[in-house]
Amino acid sequence: MTIPRLLVVDDDAETRGMMTEFLHRNGFMALPCDSETGIRSHLASGRVDLILLDVMLGDENGVEICARLRADQDVPIILVSALSADHQRMAGYEVGADDYIAKPFNPDLLLARVKAVLARARRSSSLIYRRQTSTFRFGGWCYDAKHDEVRSPDGVQIALSRRETALLKVFLANPRIPLTREEIAAAMDVSGEGAGGVETPGRAIDVLVGRLRGKIETRPKDPELLRTERGIGYVLAADVAVEAG
Repeated sequence: MTIPRLLVVDDDAETRGMMTEFLHRNGFMALPCDSETGIRSHLASGRVDLILLDVMLGDENGVEICARLRADQDVPIILVSALSADHQRMAGYEVGADDYIAKPFNPDLLLARVKAVLARARRSSSLIYRRQTSTFRFGGWCYDAKHDEVRSPDGVQIALSRRETALLKVFLANPRIPLTREEIAAAMDVSGEGAGGVETPGRAIDVLVGRLRGKIETRPKDPELLRTERGIGYVLAADVAVEAG
């Protein structure tokens, strides 16, 4: 499973260092940052799964930064602040923050809130945060969302059914993240794929994955892209490059 990449944004070096170290010890890749410019640089250069953003950021304001980020980014943001009045919390939520934690906080509470926000983001299994994206490239393949077309590495267009396309979109939204059959089914609103809709959602997903493998895998019985994750479900074992349209 991909290790979540978190940005710890705080202008106080000691606080930034303590939070980064704590998150490292608990299984996250935590990257220190102290400004909006730094945030933008990280977002442009690699995947960021969540931002812990201090509200009082020197000469900058975390709430205002959050509002500007929301204009073109859907990365989860947790605001961290010593200001805990209800109207201050509401100001954070109104500009698109996913959560708001008041200082001082129990580190275990911070950890729980981080995990909860990440879980919500992952289990949404949607392409909302890439709504301006028109092209996804993965393992040599290309999915053109604008025209709803899939092309093989040698440029051949492959016909997918509506549900096969929906399944592919779920995987493209969650590259290298193992997903359970239930999570996939919920994201697709699968109620059954068999005759008369009598199959269970889990079985429906197995059938769909088999069909999709038959179209995008060189060896469907020994898949390289859509791999079975033992004890969990399935995972898209490829990085996804996105191009905005």
